[in-house]
Amino acid sequence: MYTHAQTIRLYHIGICRKLRACIVQIAVILALAFTHTSIYAQINAEQAVTVGRNSMYFEDYMLAIQYFNRAISAKPYLALPYFYRAVAKFNLEDYRGAAEDAGRAIELNPFLSDAWEVRGVARQNYDDNAGAISDYDHALALLPRNRQILFNKAMAQTALKEYAAADSTFSELLEHYPRFESAYLGRARERLEAPGTDTVVALKDIAKALEINPSSFNGHAMAAELAMRRGAAYNDTAMCHLEKAIKLRPNIAGLYINRAYLKYNKDDYDGALDDFDHAIALEPYNTVALFNRGLLETEVSDYDKARADFDRVLSLEPDNVRARYQRAYINGQQRRYEKAIDDINYVIKAFPDFPSGLYMRSEFYRHSGDTRRAEADYNRAVALSRKLRPDAQGKVESDYTPTELSDDEVARRRFATLLTVEQQQPIDAEYNNPDIRGKVQDRNISIEPQGWVEISYYNAPTELHTTTYFMKDVDMLNATGALRNKVMVTSNVPGSLDDTMAQRHFTSIEDYTSYMATHTPRAVDFVGRAMDYMTLRDYDAAIKDLDRAIALKNDYALTYILRAQARHHKLSLPADDKEGTDATTRTALRHATYDEILSDLDNALRLDPTNAFAWYDKACLYIESGLDSEALEAINRAIEIKDDFGEAFFNRGYLYMRMGNTKAGAADLGRAGELGVPGAYNLLKRLTQ
Repeated sequence: MYTHAQTIRLYHIGICRKLRACIVQIAVILALAFTHTSIYAQINAEQAVTVGRNSMYFEDYMLAIQYFNRAISAKPYLALPYFYRAVAKFNLEDYRGAAEDAGRAIELNPFLSDAWEVRGVARQNYDDNAGAISDYDHALALLPRNRQILFNKAMAQTALKEYAAADSTFSELLEHYPRFESAYLGRARERLEAPGTDTVVALKDIAKALEINPSSFNGHAMAAELAMRRGAAYNDTAMCHLEKAIKLRPNIAGLYINRAYLKYNKDDYDGALDDFDHAIALEPYNTVALFNRGLLETEVSDYDKARADFDRVLSLEPDNVRARYQRAYINGQQRRYEKAIDDINYVIKAFPDFPSGLYMRSEFYRHSGDTRRAEADYNRAVALSRKLRPDAQGKVESDYTPTELSDDEVARRRFATLLTVEQQQPIDAEYNNPDIRGKVQDRNISIEPQGWVEISYYNAPTELHTTTYFMKDVDMLNATGALRNKVMVTSNVPGSLDDTMAQRHFTSIEDYTSYMATHTPRAVDFVGRAMDYMTLRDYDAAIKDLDRAIALKNDYALTYILRAQARHHKLSLPADDKEGTDATTRTALRHATYDEILSDLDNALRLDPTNAFAWYDKACLYIESGLDSEALEAINRAIEIKDDFGEAFFNRGYLYMRMGNTKAGAADLGRAGELGVPGAYNLLKRLTQ
């Protein structure tokens, strides 16, 4: 309904309006060429900031961050690039990253009032309300009576339960801005939460807000919430306000859940199911929607669907006793008595004096043929029922306390669940590359680690990653001109070749073969032909040539990296189910290949321990093998060597999240997004919201 976070998001728009007022609304040709580290210092920082601001106007936040990065690299003493980057991160919901950048802008220019405001709003979004109030006070010293800042300060005070202070701030706000409808709504929220406040007072504030703005989403949402609190007599009022709220904000799951509840009370089961379906389509792991839909499906005897919903609830909340009780009932209806008994045992352990649970288990035992236990449970249930006073029906006391999960454990379980969620997203045709445009954190992408950084003849640049990486051995190899094509280090190898490109590599292989037939082969000749084979996906031939290259020259790290790469590609191909090769043998061969790849990477690192990409690829191999601790150790080495390695930060954030370390994971994912890895902000939002 009307939430603290929604309010904060609503009022950071004031900041964006200030930005937009500065932006010339024209189509921008993004023509800055970022080609080599040595050029960065020559970039016009002001021009980079201007283009970055233009990108933000078009909601290209990821691209904007790249421009602000360039400006910061060229002139790190300017406050504005940090400030604008903070705003871009805020729009991508990287609130901690936004707060850090705003803090850096404040250090450079403490009179930048917007930076104090951005940091306050960012802190408010990750529940550092005390820090937010401090920032708002600094901002108000520069901008007295600022409407948005006063409002956000009052909301932060409400969140801290400083109700008297919040009421005072709201009063000051309304004294200066008597037509500000959200101030009335904020004060209504504060008065509803404050102890001893009459609901009628809050209703007056809500009515005043809707009088000022009949299209206020927050006003209708709060009015609906309050009407539902007041009971069935106000259901029609609640429905009226919900309908208006949904029309204004059609993508909020909670609205559909509440409307489904109202429809259910009117016996509109089909309408209620439609609303639950819509809510779950918006938020696939919303346990309230899943549980309620399961209840309704149970009521209409659609047991298979109901059991699936309760299964999903319990995968997210294993201690949800109500879901276990409902699943036990469904399993009983479907004669799955063993599973039903397991579930109801859990419920009875939680509430040992719960007659309904004992009656239910009695029935399960009876149907299973265990009459002794059935009779014992039945007799105990009857005795407990007789002891219950009429006014205590349904109230069961128990010393049982469900296991409380730490924040890290909740994050780990949510991570595992999100991996199985399949979400459909309509294709956005407005941009050529929607994956890096707009609010990328809202796009529904699969949660997977970033892949290997590879040595290749080809690169598929993106707007966020226009250049290839620098590796000393590759640079030296290209300088010799010994190969027929230039070699690159990239994380974006093209997926396929066209006929012309493929023919070029077939011809190159023939040329190498002809040359080596009439000359003494050199290690570099085998390396060149191996790369042609790899480009054409002939990994067996590539590995044989690399074996020969290593036999001739075993002190060249690049050759070991290439062989590890070829073996890894071969490993990713579909299993070769040869006749007479059983599953156990295939598994053993796969493990042996993993060992060979690891050995190649270790040899490369023995020869060049400062190669960040070898450490990174080694970490990727460990991640694939489920060896998280080993992967973390390797990726730490990669980041120590190369502190602007976006894929490495993403994968370390992925690992931290998988291991339940939310805080460290969020920091690394924010850094990965800053360095241009689009999926970082999506993962950050989905696992920290």
